[in-house]
Parts: sequence; C-alpha cells; structure tokens
Amino acid sequence: MSGEESARIFTISTTVGQERNVAKIVMGRVEVNNIPVKAILVPENLKGYIFIEADGPHIVERAVANIKHVKSRIPGALPFSEIKKYIAVKSVIDELDINDIVEVIGGPFKGMRAKITDIDRAKEEVTIELFEAAFTLPVTVHADYVKLVSKVRRSE
Repeated sequence: MSGEESARIFTISTTVGQERNVAKIVMGRVEVNNIPVKAILVPENLKGYIFIEADGPHIVERAVANIKHVKSRIPGALPFSEIKKYIAVKSVIDELDINDIVEVIGGPFKGMRAKITDIDRAKEEVTIELFEAAFTLPVTVHADYVKLVSKVRRSE
C-alpha cells in the first residue's frame, strides 16, 4: 500500500477522440527527455481525458507542454480510489438480463435492435430475437456484439 499512498495522479483534458494520440506523444517526450512520469492511463469509457502519474504537477506540465490536442491540466491530484473504476474492466454480460432491448454493434446484424431471450454467462453469449426480421429467428451472438439500449422493467 505504500506505493498507492505516494502515487499522485493528475488529469489532463484533451480533445475528444485524441486521447491515444496525446498519450503517445507524451510517452515519446517522457522517454526522450527522461521526464519522471510513472504511468499514463487512457480510459476507454471516459472521453476527453487522460491520467498521468507523477511526483508533482510541474512534471506533468513539462510532459504535456505545447502538445496540440491538450486543452488543460485539471487542478489537484486524484486519489487512486477514483481511478480504480476505469482500470477494472466489467464484463458486458453482467449488465444484461432476459427481455432487455439491445442493439447489435457488430457482425452481419449490425445496427439492428433485438430482445434478449436467453443468456449463457459461462460462454458470454446471448440469444436474441431481431425486431426487424420478417419472422422470429433466435440468433446467438457474443455479448461483446450487443449494446444495451433499455433495461426490462420488473412490474411483478
């Protein structure tokens, strides 16, 4: 836990969609100039921000100075407990229930909406019935290929 106590994590605001590019530029600058940055985190589910771990804000300022898509450094340091939720990856299947409405985001049925009729949590697969199909045909797809649109309401 001693490493967790000394860790100071700073937030950098970037242009949305340019987080990875900014992180690569910062990483290159850190390596070339021997700037003592400990880590750079680009969270998938938080657009427009990157996190940089360093001993002080002056080190972060030096690392991100004059980079095109960097907007600003958010004042103050974040505790590690605030960053944990961006590191721990939750499985998509944990959020899904039978009768939920989903949108298919990959494969031949991309863009279609469907209702979940069965869930196999061990294989991380869901069986869906497409709304746009001429007749009801159950289709089994991997849970990564669906995005939750609306949860089922329990009225029982």
